[in-house]
Amino acid sequence: MTSPLLPTFARVDLQFEQGQGVWLTTRDGERYLDFGSGIAVNSLGHAHPHLVEALTRQAGKLWHTSNLFRIPEGERLAQRLVDNSFADQVFYTNSGAEALECAIKMARKYHATNGQPERYRIITFEGAFHGRTLATIAAGGQAKYLEGFGPKVDGFDQVKVDDAEALKAAIGPATAAILIEPVQGEGGVRVVPPAKLRELRKLCDEHGLLLILDEVQTGVGRTGKLFAHEWSGVTPDIMAIAKGIGGGFPLGACLSTLEAGKGMTAGTHGTTFGGNPLAVAVGNAVLDVVLAPGFLDHINQIGLLLRQRLAELRDRFPHIIAEVRGEGLLLGLKLNVPNTDFAAAALDERLILVGAGDNTVRLLPPLTITEDEVREGLARLEAVAGRLQREVRGAAAGAA
Repeated sequence: MTSPLLPTFARVDLQFEQGQGVWLTTRDGERYLDFGSGIAVNSLGHAHPHLVEALTRQAGKLWHTSNLFRIPEGERLAQRLVDNSFADQVFYTNSGAEALECAIKMARKYHATNGQPERYRIITFEGAFHGRTLATIAAGGQAKYLEGFGPKVDGFDQVKVDDAEALKAAIGPATAAILIEPVQGEGGVRVVPPAKLRELRKLCDEHGLLLILDEVQTGVGRTGKLFAHEWSGVTPDIMAIAKGIGGGFPLGACLSTLEAGKGMTAGTHGTTFGGNPLAVAVGNAVLDVVLAPGFLDHINQIGLLLRQRLAELRDRFPHIIAEVRGEGLLLGLKLNVPNTDFAAAALDERLILVGAGDNTVRLLPPLTITEDEVREGLARLEAVAGRLQREVRGAAAGAA
């Protein structure tokens, strides 16, 4: 089978034609339970009526004007993000990688504006994923993403999350900021302990550094708070978001305090499509739902139910599931079998999961998922784990 698409994705041979809530339907009429949400993007599920209405209404009025002109709905969305976060201002992007590029430039520009242009280096952490641009793959530091693309972009120093001494040693005269994900999603659903985030905030304050949080995957309710760092009580200077804020429409943003963003004056940064009328109409519709009373409580209740039942599966199938990780509805299973085998077996059960590093699979259902849909997903996971455990025992018996 040939395709005119650049072969940078190992795509599964499935073609979905329609989605509704937590369900996807193929061209052949097969229904799949979607616990991937387009990699944590479809925060309110598929074809959410409020998002559909907002997008179609805006589509009949105005699509694009560029950022040469004011966009009232974009200003409204920015104000709502400011009102519900640490931030004072917002820059719109189309993706998480672009939001991180803005954050990196902002941190460097902050120190240059303060008369210290030599402070441009950013401390990042092993296992991180910050995007696929040249700067963000350098920030992530993973060899598999860097290979073949020439010299690594300079300015990033990586340490282990749990190595406090290495972190302190990495801070020098050229250090500008510390960049971290509150939960390493692609890195294996590894939650950064709240105490570690508080330690990072303290170090930044002591050394005049900016704290940058990558909440592209964790933000907009995914962990049970609007933003995951709220669990720790710390506030960043700069934050990148995307994925869930657009509910499936390309939208990202870089949020900052006035102080951190003071160097980003007219002409220092830009975007053609970022914050266009279609995107911000959907972003406002997403916040209508996520900020509604009781919605975050629902995520915490459903997340607790799912996590408890996953722990029971781990106890029943120890040869398959090693550990349950995560927060809210950003959960992961660390496995004792290849995660690719587990994800493939899940597809056989018409259940969509997302692979991640450290031999994990991610469970990222829409935030609107119901208890009945959670139970249906758990039944399918039980079938997957049971089948794989029988295969493991059969192979062991054969070897004996």
